[in-house]
Amino acid sequence: MDKPKTTPKDFFMWAGAVVAFYWSVIAYIFLVFNYIDFVFPNVLTYYPSDPYQSGISYQMASIIVLLPLYLLLMKLIRRDIARDLSRSEIWVRRWALILTLFVAGAAIAGDLITLLTTFLSGEALTVAFLLKTLTIFLIAGGVFLHFISDLRGYWTTYPARKRAVSIGVALLAAVTIISGFFIVGTPAEARLARFDTQKVNDLQNIQYQIINYYQAKQKLPGAITDLENTLSYGSLPIDPQSGDAYGYQPGEGLSFKLCATFNTASRMNYAQTSATVPVGIREKGQDNWQHGAGQVCFDRVVDPAFYPPLTKVAQPVL
Repeated sequence: MDKPKTTPKDFFMWAGAVVAFYWSVIAYIFLVFNYIDFVFPNVLTYYPSDPYQSGISYQMASIIVLLPLYLLLMKLIRRDIARDLSRSEIWVRRWALILTLFVAGAAIAGDLITLLTTFLSGEALTVAFLLKTLTIFLIAGGVFLHFISDLRGYWTTYPARKRAVSIGVALLAAVTIISGFFIVGTPAEARLARFDTQKVNDLQNIQYQIINYYQAKQKLPGAITDLENTLSYGSLPIDPQSGDAYGYQPGEGLSFKLCATFNTASRMNYAQTSATVPVGIREKGQDNWQHGAGQVCFDRVVDPAFYPPLTKVAQPVL
């Protein structure tokens, strides 16, 4: 009996299904990884205030678009096979299934090797690492079982179970995406947090200009407008959300306050990221930009020992 021929329709239907499937699975894995990193952050790093800028939005969009596309293409492919059983023997189908089995098996093996290597080398098995390992193992294992069943004709024999699996996968993807709004917040909340991050950066910039002002003139500016010198300090930042100027209140001696209105409490530990601050004010040994929601003022005191006044260069005698 002659082998059934693969038509251009068969090739592109299977190619589209494979690409959509691989892409959506990879996006799903990275989405779960981002959730894990957000809940169990690495103490050596910090998580950005807007997790949607770390790839979450792209991963969500990929799943929303490509997973339904994959399910639709597979429905059309299986409908063609139901009409003509010889379509189940075309080479492109067997290659797609076997390739997917190979990739899933390799992922499981690599996952176990990574887990054992980490354990045997004596490194700490953190909660985040174990959850990521479990995620890859479960997803790769599920993919392997699904496609080996497809290769053996299981889903053709039990179409009702095939539909149940398709519905279950779609529900799992939907629940994962919706859960993200509770784990990392909605995109609107992330946008507000991004505003807050920019406000902290602006206050750090103003603080830096105040220090330069003090070092040049041996006094603090009487008002924030005293810093409006585009040649020496550059233009003053303003609140990107309201368009208003930031608050500045000089106090006794070399103390002052910087104020801004924030949408939410701090998401990141600014005390651990003082390396990002151009020049700090010594306050209890570190810069601290932690804040709550609403109007917040940061008390600062310039320490001349750390920021001595600039000495004037003597003019040469002619």
